[in-house]
Amino acid sequence: MPATAPSSRLALLAGLLVILAWGLNFPLQKALLAAMGPGGFLCLRFTLMPLLVIGLLLHRHGLRWPRVSRADAWALLRLGLMGQGLHLVLSSFGVHWSTPFSSAVLLACGPIFTLLILRAWGLEPLRRAQLVGIGLALGGALLFMSDKLLAADWRAGGGDAVLLVAAALFSYYTVAAKPLIERHGPVLVMCYASLAATPPVLLYAVPAALHTDWSAVTPGLWLGALWAVVGIGFGSWLAWGWVNARRGVARTAPLIYLMPPIAGLAAWVAGGEQFGTAKLLGAALTLLGVAWAQFAPQASPARQAADAQAPLLD
Repeated sequence: MPATAPSSRLALLAGLLVILAWGLNFPLQKALLAAMGPGGFLCLRFTLMPLLVIGLLLHRHGLRWPRVSRADAWALLRLGLMGQGLHLVLSSFGVHWSTPFSSAVLLACGPIFTLLILRAWGLEPLRRAQLVGIGLALGGALLFMSDKLLAADWRAGGGDAVLLVAAALFSYYTVAAKPLIERHGPVLVMCYASLAATPPVLLYAVPAALHTDWSAVTPGLWLGALWAVVGIGFGSWLAWGWVNARRGVARTAPLIYLMPPIAGLAAWVAGGEQFGTAKLLGAALTLLGVAWAQFAPQASPARQAADAQAPLLD
């Protein structure tokens, strides 16, 4: 065995633990949103997160934080407002209106939006195999949401639609952050973008939090909220970055597809969420389509050259 094998196994174990924590977080977040409301939870999150971010920056850089160019400062501002602020606001409302299992499945569609954004920005062409995966994921998502659409459950169906928009915004964050990460590193980009998102989110969330019945939040839920913000929102993302650095993104990304089954099982055990045949089949087709679009086999060099000369989606 190579000398790096123990480190690789440790990174794999850490990645599995992060995915387990993320999957279990969906039922927890559903309970927190039911008790606090989206405004109350967002207020709590964006009050604690800047303290954690500032503490991390002080630990790494002291009082002399790295400076960025004016152009990068504007890019970080857009990244924070869209990829963190609006994304987290919409995902909170989506989870609140929908179910934990639906939230996990639809948020896992992010790689589809990433491919579409890359193509729209002219950064990467779409191959035929990826188009097949996108079509399969779209059909699976429609089947997955069909029970709510047919029952005219507009609250839950609207929550699913909001979750798809949130997934698209996170994909925007993934693509737009790449050049900034190459220049400044992932931790600095995450910290500065998080600080940029804080004032506008608090501007919305504080008035909503003032109308929250905080006396109804039990001590157990307070502990859960602390874990959701500190453990999930901060610690797990740092751990995931470490796992990606050790194993590589290509080897780590497939672990994401374990998250919806974990969330579904946890929602069934904790909240009694029920899954019909159409929903399970739709979830399977959606995740299969996302995985196929993301990890589709490369075409032959001749076909790649032909595709480059005649793009599919011009």
